[in-house]
Formats: sequence, structure tokens, C-alpha cells
Amino acid sequence: MTTSRATLDDDRPGTGPTLPPGGQRRRLHLAGLPKPVARARAYTVQAVADWSWPVSAAGADDIVLLVAELVANAMLHAGGPVDLVLDASQARLRIEVSDRSTALPEPRRPHRPGLPGGHGLFIVQRAATRWGALADGDGKTVWAEIDALPPHPGS
Repeated sequence: MTTSRATLDDDRPGTGPTLPPGGQRRRLHLAGLPKPVARARAYTVQAVADWSWPVSAAGADDIVLLVAELVANAMLHAGGPVDLVLDASQARLRIEVSDRSTALPEPRRPHRPGLPGGHGLFIVQRAATRWGALADGDGKTVWAEIDALPPHPGS
């Protein structure tokens, strides 16, 4: 048995009221848009609401925070974001932000809370279940995943 996977590729919030069987992948093109962090945050809020995604232990606010940090890091360190991809299933939400820089992110160690800079990846590490970066010929994609809460017994 195969499950279909819905995909939306546009810059408008989605149209579906719930997460389809097999999940859904949405893409927001950010290159050249004004206020990409604000746009990405609003897009994410709408997607999570549309999907009624099973919120993680971290909560919906942490999902939006992860998106904002990844997009802001692309702005500060990589010449700006190209795309935001949200890939949701019942088990996890994957956030991907691509940019045109091939330089992979390196967390500042040790993290020094009292000094400016170096906080974005620290936040990503703390809020995400997993995170990483993948280089490709045109740049890279920095991703973070958040696992959904398992259903309560008897639910």
C-alpha cells in the first residue's frame, strides 16, 4: 500500500484544514522578499494550524522560533534565505532553510550567553529534536526536526 504525499509550492498559506495521510510538504520562496523572517513565521503559523499538526513537547511557539532562527541565520551569515520548506508527517516536522552559501554552520563553543552573537544555533540545538546542514552545488540547506508527541494511551 502506498500513501500519497501532498505538496504545495507557493508563497500563500495552505488551503487544507488537516494534515493529509502521508504528510505534506510546503515551500515558501523567500529570495528577494522583504521581511523574510516575518513572512516565514506567518507562513509556519498558518501551516501548523492548517495541518492540526500533533504539537511536539516543545510546542508551536518553539516551531516558529526554530523557523525564525534558521531564516535569520541565513540572512546574517549566508546572503539571505532562498526557500523555507516545511515537511510534516504525523511523526515529525522537518524545517529546511536553503541559501546560496556553501559554508556550513558551526555552533560557537562554548556558548556564552552574556556575549553578543552565537545564540541562533544554540537555540536551534536546544529546541529541535535533530538538526544539521547539507551542502549542495548551489549552496546549502540547514534543517531541524521536531518529533510529535506520541498519542496518549486510550486516545
